[in-house]
Amino acid sequence: MTTLREQTEAKMANTRQNNPKFAKRVDALLSSAEVFQSGANALEVGQQAPEFGLPNPQGDSVSLSSWLAKGPVVVTFYRGNWCPYCNLQLRAMQQRLPDLRRLGAELVAITPQLPDESLTQIEQASLEFPVLSDRDARVAAEYGVAWKVPELILDHMRNDRNLELATINGGNGSVLPIPATFVLNREGIVTWRFVDVDYRQRAEPDEIVAALQALV
Repeated sequence: MTTLREQTEAKMANTRQNNPKFAKRVDALLSSAEVFQSGANALEVGQQAPEFGLPNPQGDSVSLSSWLAKGPVVVTFYRGNWCPYCNLQLRAMQQRLPDLRRLGAELVAITPQLPDESLTQIEQASLEFPVLSDRDARVAAEYGVAWKVPELILDHMRNDRNLELATINGGNGSVLPIPATFVLNREGIVTWRFVDVDYRQRAEPDEIVAALQALV
């Protein structure tokens, strides 16, 4: 079985082959000091995770505290179902969900997309963990992973992929979460995290499982 990292690297290689000019500009953008600092305010290990209550695709509000009452929680932020790297991540996490639950943990995914747009019908049927809508990126900001998207990426979305962020996110047309994953113990304290402003990089499920095993 290929790892998530191998899958994302293959996707990156495909983009470099099919759209080398864009890939090169993204490499330069994401390696800049200004962009690198975008994740500097993310929650650190040892900090208390802020409480939240957000709607799922059915419109029901789901709170962090309701999951913490049952055990550790893995909170992961992703850009949306239009992002191929996000889809690879969600599928990989679904495959490891039984391992997370054997360790007494739950997985919660958060996206700025509108609740009824955050998952396709197929995804809703295949994903067995809650996907919540943070349409104004308020929770992402509280966790320190809200990112004002550079115009280069917004232009690529509009012109190359016919995607308008304001429409997808119900008015929020400029802020996305940095792909980030936090492991919280039952007290809501961050015990492990992955934060990378390069949206092509994601937390490896094996590392998340290892972080949960350390709690046990």
